[in-house]
Amino acid sequence: MNILIVGGEKLVYFLSRLFFSKGHTVTVINRDRRECTRLARRLKGTIVHGDGSDLIALEEAGARSADAVLAATPNDEDNLVICQLASLHFAVPRTLALVNDPDNEEVFQKLQITSALSVTRLLAGLIEQTTEFDDVINLFPAGEGKLNITQVSLKETSPVAGKTLMEIALPESSLIASIMRNGEPIVPRGPTELLAGDRLILITLPKSHGSVLKRLTGG
Repeated sequence: MNILIVGGEKLVYFLSRLFFSKGHTVTVINRDRRECTRLARRLKGTIVHGDGSDLIALEEAGARSADAVLAATPNDEDNLVICQLASLHFAVPRTLALVNDPDNEEVFQKLQITSALSVTRLLAGLIEQTTEFDDVINLFPAGEGKLNITQVSLKETSPVAGKTLMEIALPESSLIASIMRNGEPIVPRGPTELLAGDRLILITLPKSHGSVLKRLTGG
């Protein structure tokens, strides 16, 4: 299957690795030239520098032959435009959008998007359904064991409590995907501060799983 992904950062890197492992062909569009260079060095697929919400960029990236387009930018409006262009102008059979703000999920579902996924709502649901009280809970493996998805509860003694994500500098093979704080989900960014009591959803490759857990919990 030919998959076209628009976006960047660690999430797109992890998704691309997962699709490659299943034998799919992947093309990534990213508007940051330096990030394109990093992705090109680490991934087997085609990396296109450009704006995925632009018709010309989608054309050059092979949207006409894509079986699926995944819009995974941090901007919900961009993700919506990308999917609509892919569907209406290039007749891509499947369009999928990540919805950063859960309040936008219903809008996406009404506007001809094949699938609209609120990662925040999904991960918050996983946390709420978990009844264990351990600091570290392995929720489930993904990608045939190639990814670990774990819940980590921060205590006051955690070495990262009170620090921002930018200060923590986790390995490239790890990602804090969501934070549950006082019953409310948070989509973390670089300036987001981690606090005691936060419950984190952590995505890692197996090689870095142990070291990242130690970095977050101190144990």
